Amino acid sequence: MSRQTIDGKCFAEMLQGGAAVLSEHAQEINDLNVFPVPDGDTGTNMAKTLEGGLSEISSDNSESIGSLSDKFAHGVLLGARGNSGVILSQIFAGINAELSKYDKVGAKELAKAFGCGIQKAYSAVQKPTEGTILTVFRESTEYAAANVTDSSTVEDFFRLHIEKARLSLEKTKEILPVLKEADVVDSGAAGYLYIIMGMYAVLTGELHIDMYKSVTAKEENRININLFTRDSKLEFGYCTEFLLRLMSDRTDPDTFDISEVLSILQELSGESIVAYKTEDVVKVHVHTFNPGEILARMQKFGEFLTVKIENMSLGHSESVKPKNNPSKKYSVLTVASGEGLCALFRELGADEIVAGGQTANPSTEEFISAFERCESENIFVLPNNKNVFLAAKQAAEIYTKAKVYIIPTKNLMQGYGALSVITPGITDMDALAESIERAANGVIGGEITRAVRDVTIDGKKIKTGDYIAITDGEITAVSETAEEAVIDTISEIDSDEYEIITLFVGKNVSEENRASLTEKIEDEFPDFTLEVFIGGQDVYDYLIAIE
Repeated sequence: MSRQTIDGKCFAEMLQGGAAVLSEHAQEINDLNVFPVPDGDTGTNMAKTLEGGLSEISSDNSESIGSLSDKFAHGVLLGARGNSGVILSQIFAGINAELSKYDKVGAKELAKAFGCGIQKAYSAVQKPTEGTILTVFRESTEYAAANVTDSSTVEDFFRLHIEKARLSLEKTKEILPVLKEADVVDSGAAGYLYIIMGMYAVLTGELHIDMYKSVTAKEENRININLFTRDSKLEFGYCTEFLLRLMSDRTDPDTFDISEVLSILQELSGESIVAYKTEDVVKVHVHTFNPGEILARMQKFGEFLTVKIENMSLGHSESVKPKNNPSKKYSVLTVASGEGLCALFRELGADEIVAGGQTANPSTEEFISAFERCESENIFVLPNNKNVFLAAKQAAEIYTKAKVYIIPTKNLMQGYGALSVITPGITDMDALAESIERAANGVIGGEITRAVRDVTIDGKKIKTGDYIAITDGEITAVSETAEEAVIDTISEIDSDEYEIITLFVGKNVSEENRASLTEKIEDEFPDFTLEVFIGGQDVYDYLIAIE
């Protein structure tokens, strides 16, 4: 059955279908890695980003596509992980800018909405790269828009969109030589195609989704109401969360200052406060003994989209934390994984550590929550992964309670170098930011891991099982063992320019191999000072910082 229009309920089911098909192929997308290493995470990031949107609409019965799209776009914005996830969130933000005006839409309105998605997605990236998800989304949208007419159905729009997206995806190999050499298409673009295919499959009836079926809660997530009896005392208060739509007849949504909300929450003795504004929606998290009073005061500005109030005595997933220390001049927040690396980074002065990195990119909302825990006037963020940078940047744009400096550290080794220049007592924050970035850029970072497929890159023939060294984003050595790859990497370094080698040992390296490698480095490279830490990181047997 062809449709001239779709409403919110249909759109919700289509989004669920898109997420389902993407999740089914997530590992396939992860494997579309230019480098043959087991750290691909594009499919996982995009799937988790969509989960953030679906969680916002899972219990929404609205038939208005505008209302549904609003909530979904807000959810994917906060749930965005990795560069592909952030770009995807911006695509849906742009689409929502147009869809939010309607209760139902047809092919023409969809074409216009997707066109807004192009502008929004491209503006999110400082230097857009063609041959990626951006290209595939733009070309398929422009093709569909050029070929729909007033009589076209919604199916026509998506069919044309997919038709062009398939062709555009294959062309990514021709646009980006590195994809052609590795014989893979762009992973983010492939993920997008699966999303749109899933949406279309629901539209045509090939895939059936029931967004509103009841789901039995898992036993471990059930709330034990007997923990709070008629004789109990409310010790911890209520964890209160809500989304508030700012209303034009009560305030100016475009110029509304989030400090008005923060002032009320503080006046009413709220704790663990997180509040931020995205376009005309305010999200609030607060611990309070008087949720009703807070909700009543908030209606001065708008109306609620969602409200959740939980008695914290009932053992919900969120733990009750004591109030943090008073605000300080600055904090340092770093992304890291591996027990040893996290401990080391704390010793070097990191105030907050966001768990993650390669294969486990943190979301925009995780960064915002970490900013709140810092309780500082200034926050220096070390993403330590180029695929984490956009989520951190997006969080910084949303957060208004501190000045956030995103230092573009591309790996853990640069993060390690950056921490070395942070010392107490500094008062010039801009100068400190420049100093941190200089220190990071002065570190050569090497990563040693094992190849998971045969490939030729930059003329180097790599076989499955080979150990490869990736130095500042390029494959610099191919060896039979991880230890040989470390030696080959160091051999290329000029000892007249660099003095210190820091080795971070992965969790799968034996003590025997570590000891043997340490001895060999000291024997063969006596001009360098060697430091060794048990990093405990996954994927990479060794990380090397050369300064």
